[in-house]
Amino acid sequence: MGRMYERKDAWYRQAKKEGYRSRAAYKLAQIAGKEKAVRAGDRVIDAGAAPGGWSQLLLELVGKRGRVAAVDLLPMDPLPGDNFRFWRRDLSDPALPAELAAFLGGRADVVLSDAAPNTTGSAFTDQARSAELVRTVFALARETLKDGGTFLAKIFGGADGDAVFAELKPFFRELRRIRPEATRKGSFELYVLGKGFKGD
Repeated sequence: MGRMYERKDAWYRQAKKEGYRSRAAYKLAQIAGKEKAVRAGDRVIDAGAAPGGWSQLLLELVGKRGRVAAVDLLPMDPLPGDNFRFWRRDLSDPALPAELAAFLGGRADVVLSDAAPNTTGSAFTDQARSAELVRTVFALARETLKDGGTFLAKIFGGADGDAVFAELKPFFRELRRIRPEATRKGSFELYVLGKGFKGD
């Protein structure tokens, strides 16, 4: 049922029609529009970027003056423009922050992630894995995000998600959980949105 439902889903059909690589682009579009999370000219890191739906939209949002650095262990088809670059690397690679900063021309305005762990069907395991993934993305953000910057990451709800939320709270002026309309019914996906990053 799950896979079929996804295929027939209205957001999925719209993504295909409009040429986005995934329905996830609409979740980012809603967050970016409502929360002003990404602006023209921003330098953005898309962590866990494959298949590239968020990177496609990010390039539109940041425009020619902005830059998008995408990272994933999975392969991803390139996107046009010299203001985009893809690293097929582990997010925790210690050499990565310096390379990202060199491409972006400094620290990022926004670090975001729509990455999810490979799900097992066990809510308990999946929530724990999702929490660990967000911790990994945030560890990268601590090395690459400018003071006052924005952090956005998908996380599965539950006790593990609550623990991560509490860990991240001291690092931001404002930290909230949000759920875009384009999230599938019955999904326990949320997004953690941090604004006003306070560097170490």
